[in-house]
Amino acid sequence: MFDVLVFVYEHYWEADACPELPLLGRRLTAAGFEGDEIEQALHWLEGLDAASKSADFIDIAPKSNLNTSLSGQPQPLSIDPSPDSLRVYSQNELYRLGVECVGFLKFLENAGVMPCAMREIVLDRAMASPVEEIALDDFKIIILMVYWSFGIEPDVLILDELCDDDDRVSH
Repeated sequence: MFDVLVFVYEHYWEADACPELPLLGRRLTAAGFEGDEIEQALHWLEGLDAASKSADFIDIAPKSNLNTSLSGQPQPLSIDPSPDSLRVYSQNELYRLGVECVGFLKFLENAGVMPCAMREIVLDRAMASPVEEIALDDFKIIILMVYWSFGIEPDVLILDELCDDDDRVSH
């Protein structure tokens, strides 16, 4: 499945340029991918699309939970996590991700390039992976695809971290 995701990432630089899933499936078949791989990737991409459309990771306050500014205009409440807050991973998440993936995710958070809501989408998509234990290189592809789904090109240094040691991604 991850090779299919890399193909999609490299051939459709923006998520908006990606064709609808049935057409994408036909293009992936024409590119020579196996049917099972394509089916898993399309299902995974469908979940990614739903998650990215339902999340606003820049302003994560619920729209009904608004303050009014001095001008009378509604303003979203700021829901920034405290610097002392801690994301507690379930045993299943820790098992599937392993120390390397959790550590890499923490690195991105500490670098200020992985907002909490985006992290949750990364974790959701990692848990939706058909792989029992996710390798760090595959986890990096998941992260790239989450950035891609929001139309964000990661900072050059972060992109280098995401693509290092892996000849699969040549973006």
